[in-house]
Amino acid sequence: MHVTHLGLVDFRSYPQVELDLEPGVTTFVGANGQGKTNLVEAIGYASTGRSHRVASDGPLVRAGAERAVVRVEVSRAGRRLLVELEITPGRSNRARVNRAPVPRQRDALGQVTRVLFCPEDLALVKGDPGDRRAFLDDLLVSLAPRYDGVLTDLERVLRQRNALLKSATALRGGGQRARTAAEQTLSVWDDQLVTCSAELVAARAHLVARLAGPVGEHYRAVAPEDRDPRVDLTYACGVPGVTDTGADPAVGREEVAEAMRAALVARRDEEFARGLTLVGPHRDELVLRLHDLPVRGYASHGESWSMALSLRLASYALLRAEAGPGGDPVLILDDVFAELDTGRRERLAGLVAEVEQVLVTAAVPADVPSALAGRQVAVAGGTVVLP
Repeated sequence: MHVTHLGLVDFRSYPQVELDLEPGVTTFVGANGQGKTNLVEAIGYASTGRSHRVASDGPLVRAGAERAVVRVEVSRAGRRLLVELEITPGRSNRARVNRAPVPRQRDALGQVTRVLFCPEDLALVKGDPGDRRAFLDDLLVSLAPRYDGVLTDLERVLRQRNALLKSATALRGGGQRARTAAEQTLSVWDDQLVTCSAELVAARAHLVARLAGPVGEHYRAVAPEDRDPRVDLTYACGVPGVTDTGADPAVGREEVAEAMRAALVARRDEEFARGLTLVGPHRDELVLRLHDLPVRGYASHGESWSMALSLRLASYALLRAEAGPGGDPVLILDDVFAELDTGRRERLAGLVAEVEQVLVTAAVPADVPSALAGRQVAVAGGTVVLP
């Protein structure tokens, strides 16, 4: 698969862009702050319905505009497909596939698949657990877009449940009657939380089991000087009683649901006291270990970059295998070569040189290895200058 055309209206810094793209390597070259990343961010948004840079849609709309439009046309196994998204902060976004409206934005997801590697990916290994949860969830949505709905439902349930718990702390002086009333309302949100959690925990555990082997393989390819790398991925579930599945990808939803219900009962008093949901997949962790030590806090800068690269390359391998012939994801390398030493630059370039479409952003052409020489597009002052 490759992107054949990108069209933007009032997206980020661009009043309007119409850009034809080709298979192979395309490098967007320009000084920092000129709009290179905005272009690849738009393609990522068409893939997952989320930005890799911000948590909300507001910053995606150009200052002074009410809405933004992203149009991405792709060619997959010789068939053309057009995805159009209209982003309107504060309202429901609208989407069309091949110019036909779809009920929800999530129904347009999965038509465009991409894997993005960017400087922020160092947070995958050095950052907070939320960064690693976001990595897993982004990949889940790319593999099966229905998980976008599961994540949206979980966010809504947690928001409502936490609001109820916080308000209930003010009722503690009302005695047992007030506590009983709050618990009756809370039970409704508990049921929804259990349903969302069982679905997401099972999916994350399965995904981590599938990633473990490819991450180790790619680490050895990226860091061949490490002759005996012991790379380990462990899924640490935020639901007590649910253990890491190891090599077994199957985590029964009923098992997770049962453990979740028991944990909610066990921590009910503490949740009321703190006004916060203390059990669930929002407390999951992906533990990365290298040489039997946690990568976070122990790995060197170079080892951390190698692990981040390995996570993204393993993601690409899973998506490629899932998609089948003609469905290779688009690979986006956003300003990463300036962050890598010469050896890692060349090894990364060698690993991705045969990908159907690679989109690169770089401040200067010299940052891009010769193995990825291809079409160059200049970006300056929020405009795209075609060669």
